[in-house]
Amino acid sequence: MTVPPALVATARCLWQWEWQRLMAGLAPADRDGNFQRRPSEFAGAGLESLQGAGRLQLIIGRSCPWAHRAWLVWRLRQLEPSVQLLIVEPDPKAGRWVFPEPLLGCNSLAELYQLCGAKSNARATVPLLLNPGDGSQKASIINNESAELIEILNFLPSPSNGAPNLLPSQSLVAINHWLNLMQNDINDGVYRCGFARNQAAYNRAEAALFAGLAQLEEALLRQGPWLCGSELTMADVRLFPTLIRWEQVYAPLFRCSRAPLFSFPALWAWRARFCSLPGVVDTCYPAAWRRDYFGALFPLNPSLIVPAGPSSSEELFALIQATMKP
Repeated sequence: MTVPPALVATARCLWQWEWQRLMAGLAPADRDGNFQRRPSEFAGAGLESLQGAGRLQLIIGRSCPWAHRAWLVWRLRQLEPSVQLLIVEPDPKAGRWVFPEPLLGCNSLAELYQLCGAKSNARATVPLLLNPGDGSQKASIINNESAELIEILNFLPSPSNGAPNLLPSQSLVAINHWLNLMQNDINDGVYRCGFARNQAAYNRAEAALFAGLAQLEEALLRQGPWLCGSELTMADVRLFPTLIRWEQVYAPLFRCSRAPLFSFPALWAWRARFCSLPGVVDTCYPAAWRRDYFGALFPLNPSLIVPAGPSSSEELFALIQATMKP
């Protein structure tokens, strides 16, 4: 039986209306349809807030790119002895992060936020740096703004003499140039593509995203091997979580598909180079990324079908390396 065209048109209108409502709950947007990231609840604190703190806890989720950058800094600076890493798991049905084992009597990240004095309507996000307190000190969230949090981690004392300083003073001008570009056009840019409310908003975000990638490509071709030259810096760390998720999530789900990443050969080689750094592969979970994005972002994937792909970080890295030119 052929579905009447009028019924198809009505269904499309109803779905578009409902989709707009669902997207409003998933990701806020301005009046022009551009995605707007919500501010973090516990932003602003720096190293001075760590006075008197015991062993800190860094709480992350495997699928979150903002948490991934914190995980990378923690790993690269070898902070295991001074900062304990805790991983929360997604509960897509409830729309929250949960602890595998209760932490400070809390089963979910939302409960921990409330314990630490968050507003009742605060979003419980990762990453966060926690001072768990002790018998005389209440637990407190030091910072949950990833850009600030990773700077705190960078300047924490490392037990290893070989730990890199990712914010060297001689490169700060170049680092800040790339951070400003990436935050809006690339790191947030993929979300501005995926969460755009209309075609015009998507067109703006998509054009800025690929223009930003072209600038990065040109810089790597000109100087390399890292974005600021010979030293690995925070600019590289901030870029990696976005580019390592490219084929798994952002190209297919967020419509970042104008050109494959291998059409940027310098960026492709840069990504493989970053993957080869000690401990980096251990922070990559492609199966979890696909499961959590395709399985949780219902307005973008109503079927909740999760596509196939590499099941492990080793398999993902092997695919990346296999396509490198000899």
